[in-house]
Amino acid sequence: MARDLSPEARETKNTLFGALSSHRRRYVLYACNQADGETTLSDVAEQVAAWEYDKPIAEITSTERKRVYTSIQQHHLSKLEDADLISVDGDRIRCTEKAKSLDVYLEVVPDETVPWSVYYLGLSVIGTVVLGLSYLGWFPDAISISAVAAVVLAGFLISSLVHLNQSERIDFGAAPPNDVGDTDVVATGDGSGESDTSSE
Repeated sequence: MARDLSPEARETKNTLFGALSSHRRRYVLYACNQADGETTLSDVAEQVAAWEYDKPIAEITSTERKRVYTSIQQHHLSKLEDADLISVDGDRIRCTEKAKSLDVYLEVVPDETVPWSVYYLGLSVIGTVVLGLSYLGWFPDAISISAVAAVVLAGFLISSLVHLNQSERIDFGAAPPNDVGDTDVVATGDGSGESDTSSE
C-alpha cells in the first residue's frame, strides 16, 4: 500500500508533475542540460524554437525566436522555478541538481479515453463476475473454470502491454528531445498530477 503523503509533500509532487506536463517546459530543461546546466534565456529560446519548428537554429526567424522567448519568459520559467527545477538570475538560467537527475514516467492519457486506473477496475469487476458465473455453472460444461481464468489473465496481460506501450519515459539528459506532446500527467499512488496543455 502506498504511503500517504503530507499535504505539503503532495502539493510539491503535484507542482513537479504540473511543471512537466508542458512540452515547452520539458524542452527548456533539455536545452539547459545540453548547455551543462547553465545557459541564457536567449539561447534556450533559440534552441527550443529550433526543436519546435523542426529546423536548424540558423534558419529560425526573428519572429519565431521572439514568440518562443516571450512564451518561456512569461509563462514557463516561473513554473519550473516553483518546482525547484531551475533558478533564474536575470537572463541566466541554471538547472538545479534536482533537474539534472530527473527521470520520471509520464502516462499519456489521450483525450476522451478512460484512465487506466478506471479501466483496470472495470476489467477486474468483469473478470470476477465471469469467474463467479463459471463457478456457478452458467457456462457449458465444455468450458472449464481454468479456461475462463486463462482468458481473464490474458486480458490483463494484453492490457498491461498496451499500457506499457502508452507510457513514455522522459529522461532529461543531454540528448536532443524525442518528446511527446503536452500530456496528462498521472502521479500514481501518492498524489495526482495536473494537466497543462498550453504551449503559450
